[in-house]
Amino acid sequence: MAEMILLCLSVVTLLSFPTTEADNLSYICPNTTVFTPNSTFQSNRNQLLSTLSSNSTRNTGFYNATAGRSPSETVYGLFLCRGDVATDVCKACVATATSEVVQLCPVEKEVVIWYDECMLRYSNNSFFSVATETPAVFMWNTANVSSELSRFKQVLGESMTEVATEAANDVDKFATREANFTELISVYSLGQCTQDLSSFECNRCLRGAIAMLQSEKIGGRVLNPSCNVRFEQLPFYQNKPSAPAPAPEARPLSPPSSARKGKSKISGKVIVVIAVAIAVSLVLFVIGYCLITKRARKKYNAVAELSGENDISSAESLQFDFGTIEAATNSFSDDNKLGEGGFGEVFKGLLSNGEEIAVKRLSRNSGQGVEEFKNEMVLVAKLQHRNLVRLLGFCLEGDEKLLVYEYVPNKSLDYILFDPEKQGQLDWQRRYKIIAGIARGIIYLHEDSRFRIIHRDLKASNILLDGEMHPKISDFGMARIFDVDQTQANTNRVVGTFGYMSPEYAMHGQFSVKSDIYSFGVLILEIISGKNNGYYFQTDAAEDLVSHAWKLWRDGMPLELLDPCLRDSYSRNEVIRCIHIGLLCVQEDPADRPTMQSLILMLNSYSATLPLPQEPAYFHRTRSDFMPNMSLEFDQSISKPSPSVYDGSITEVYPR
Repeated sequence: MAEMILLCLSVVTLLSFPTTEADNLSYICPNTTVFTPNSTFQSNRNQLLSTLSSNSTRNTGFYNATAGRSPSETVYGLFLCRGDVATDVCKACVATATSEVVQLCPVEKEVVIWYDECMLRYSNNSFFSVATETPAVFMWNTANVSSELSRFKQVLGESMTEVATEAANDVDKFATREANFTELISVYSLGQCTQDLSSFECNRCLRGAIAMLQSEKIGGRVLNPSCNVRFEQLPFYQNKPSAPAPAPEARPLSPPSSARKGKSKISGKVIVVIAVAIAVSLVLFVIGYCLITKRARKKYNAVAELSGENDISSAESLQFDFGTIEAATNSFSDDNKLGEGGFGEVFKGLLSNGEEIAVKRLSRNSGQGVEEFKNEMVLVAKLQHRNLVRLLGFCLEGDEKLLVYEYVPNKSLDYILFDPEKQGQLDWQRRYKIIAGIARGIIYLHEDSRFRIIHRDLKASNILLDGEMHPKISDFGMARIFDVDQTQANTNRVVGTFGYMSPEYAMHGQFSVKSDIYSFGVLILEIISGKNNGYYFQTDAAEDLVSHAWKLWRDGMPLELLDPCLRDSYSRNEVIRCIHIGLLCVQEDPADRPTMQSLILMLNSYSATLPLPQEPAYFHRTRSDFMPNMSLEFDQSISKPSPSVYDGSITEVYPR
């Protein structure tokens, strides 16, 4: 027990003396928007930094301000100190940030810099009270969890979810948790938002950041402009600093003899107080340990909570009445029709509570049984992520099989991207965010959902755009579910779309997470160029988008791939980096393609070193080149924008 007390005191000592000199963890200041030296904007920027620094003694650890009167010259900024650091540490960190940022980002208008103890951000556009999740920085410990990985994910999932919930509802938007992984190892978690966010925005931001954590590592963090999360197996935070206790009332000095007598009495009282304090602390420690252990043993699905999945336990909670759907779609009228595909027609609907929905009316020749269909819907409904189209429920009545989705107003990516009259709506900033959003959706399917899911049909027409042009992956009609440790599978029934399929899948029926990465690479090149991949396998002489991009890269002219409508406004470094990433994704050997985790890092960290791409895979082949006994179900509708949205929905389920 004495050793345990000594250890606890040592930990408290380490936590009580944070470093006063801050080193930045990362900073981002894209050169897409810059100001002229000695301009009004620079003067306003300097005034803002001075204001932030002078307000860093506030005990809230947060302050936002603006400088400038002209809208074109106004600077918006804030700082956020970690919720557990003392005021003097916060002040020192903000002072360092305001001094260092002008050296690291001398003329950039959009800046965010992170330190261990604080974050500072400013921009020429107002961002107050809006959750900004990009750009993001990802950091993790190089060591993996050595044993009981599933148990670790359970503990981490529960802990991070509690952190997100508490922080979102906390006045300071800050929360920490300690949970027992084993008797000797704990998991320490932290989550924090900028204090200008609403509870809803904070919770959304934190859940998005949590979904990016690598839960097989023993520690990691995600830094966003509006929130951050972190977990470790060692303590890295303190309890929230409390207000100092009032000073004791001064007492007159006693004569020496009385003082000696009084000193003896006070010492005895101090001894009693210390003894009682130690006893109470030990009792509280034992009670706390028991409560945490009991909580950690609860049956819990960590990945579901990391991703914000709701508790859907039965098909009944998802089932809609046919009359409700019929009324919502005006009896499936042509005026409400959004499109159609091989699986059936899609209709827009409006529920009585005002919620807009999209209803997929499956073709009646579906051979799937009722119970299988219900079980599958429960599974698909649990796949909830901001970059996936959300299944709200289903309806079964007679021969009718209806799927109810959230309504996504801007149709599919190909509808806008490949239309010369509409593609101007997608400037480079939006296209870059679409690429990043698709990546987040894929990593959720591959790593963070309750099941490992291979989509197998990622393409522009299966990426829907919401009202803010945020991407949502749709159409899980060809998806396959893998076991936790399964990495590859074979099939004699190849389904998908030429141009997006990896060579090992199209030629040999082999698919894996790297198959989806190949498709993602093609999507990146399409988004950059504004052109689809086309019927590239029709003749031996045909050149597809992938080979065209490679030739431009090889010849040192990668920017020639860029959509002409973007030539006047784009980030040169971001475009070249995305072309580089796209070519890495379409390497012929699956082993040469990056993982989704490394892709996320490549997209969000300009300091990450990218390997050089090799000559990519080509499809100058005829149908006779494919497996002789293979069933081919290729979609060749990619030469023009497809009017169909929500094209399919049924997943081939192979439980773990």
